[in-house]
Amino acid sequence: MTEETKSLYDLGLERYEAGEGPDTLIPVFQEICDRYPKRGGAWSSLAWLYMLDDKPEKAYKAALKAVKLDPSEPQNCINLAIAMLAIGKPGVREQIEAAQNVMSVSSELEDQVKENLEDGLKRKPDWDSLKKVKTWLFSA
Repeated sequence: MTEETKSLYDLGLERYEAGEGPDTLIPVFQEICDRYPKRGGAWSSLAWLYMLDDKPEKAYKAALKAVKLDPSEPQNCINLAIAMLAIGKPGVREQIEAAQNVMSVSSELEDQVKENLEDGLKRKPDWDSLKKVKTWLFSA
């Protein structure tokens, strides 16, 4: 990641962590994705924001790009699974299994995913597709 990309991305994450909502952050992350289309993390963040904003079709497209760019990042697979559930696309199980496989070798990644899911439920308590995915990921 270049310094400029990192700066823009970090600034966007800081704003998100400070409680800023998707209405103002979607344009920020869309700009990052437009400038740096090969950055999976930016596409993953954009997908998450679209889901928070009840735009599952747009979330699906962004999450699909994130997974294509970095299929070994569990949050990318999880975002895709959540979006797929929301729009009724098949293939959710494969994304869940891919995320579980990666998390099984890194407790740090697993903790990060748990934190992200909890954050999502705090911001959007009625997020049914996220609740299902969380159950599937951590029910065993």
